[in-house]
Amino acid sequence: MKYIKKLTKAREFSSLLFLIVLFAIVGCININFLAPSSIAACFNDSVVFTLLAVGMAFAIFIGEIDVSVGANLGFTASVVGSLLRDGHNWIFCFAVGILIGAAIGLINGFGVAVLKIPSLIFTLGTNGILRGLIYVYTNGAWVENLPAPFTAFAAKPLVANLTVFYTVTILAVIVIHIMLTRTKKGKYFIAVGDNEGGALLVGIPTTRTKITAYVLCGVFAAIASILYASRIGFITAIAGNGYEMKAIAACVIGGISLSGGLGSVIGASIGAVIMSSVSRILVFMGFSSDYDNTITGVMLITIVVLDALMQRNAAERIRRERLKARAANVSGNKGGEQA
Repeated sequence: MKYIKKLTKAREFSSLLFLIVLFAIVGCININFLAPSSIAACFNDSVVFTLLAVGMAFAIFIGEIDVSVGANLGFTASVVGSLLRDGHNWIFCFAVGILIGAAIGLINGFGVAVLKIPSLIFTLGTNGILRGLIYVYTNGAWVENLPAPFTAFAAKPLVANLTVFYTVTILAVIVIHIMLTRTKKGKYFIAVGDNEGGALLVGIPTTRTKITAYVLCGVFAAIASILYASRIGFITAIAGNGYEMKAIAACVIGGISLSGGLGSVIGASIGAVIMSSVSRILVFMGFSSDYDNTITGVMLITIVVLDALMQRNAAERIRRERLKARAANVSGNKGGEQA
């Protein structure tokens, strides 16, 4: 019973409940949506957004943001895709992609943590640079003719219609969640986002933690780019455009506070399923998928506003409790003096 109460109070529990209710409502409108293959497709389609959201979670945990993950995905996918097309070894291509993602994350981390440039401004600049580099690298052309075994692997099922990609991704998310909640260094990210000054006073290397968060964000974007290339089979010059908004929305819907210090990667992965399912849900409900971005924006604004109101109310409640405690102490001291 104690474990159940703790589970229901977790921020990601409301996201999971929302996902279940959402699927149930759509199923009532169109029973075909609840077919096992359709539900599995919702999860399989979310694999790229799940990786992006988990990476974004590290940046938001520390109270920052990274709006360059979409461009990171596009550029890295272009490089990895062209290397695969030219017949290079898969392991070599994947290693190059991950190194590119890590390098981009390191640059962002240096700019935010060391140079103290606002994360939105610095990563927005990185986004612009990477978008330009994609056109320079590809000459504006599509990267096509990827190896058939590479593209076919994306659809390979493993467990209950879930693909190898999604199954491995979820297992990785669980491992990361355990590391973040059970290890000392894993808790650094939440500590820095909750109170950077306090974290520094207790000996937590805040600058290194921030840089590490951005490197991890870049690495996850790079891994997502590899899976993206495998699933789509080609890469355009606008690949990943707008994905940063979906990654941020997935984190916020998953219970991660934009002010930092709250949330989990499990919540981010649940939010990613919700965000990636919007297009499919619209089709099953008889609407055009053109409303996808509009609904994403509405959901993001709504949840951000609710999160801000909840934090404001929580802060006000704590302030009132402190005032009551002080008032009680003052009246107690006066009573003792009179006696």
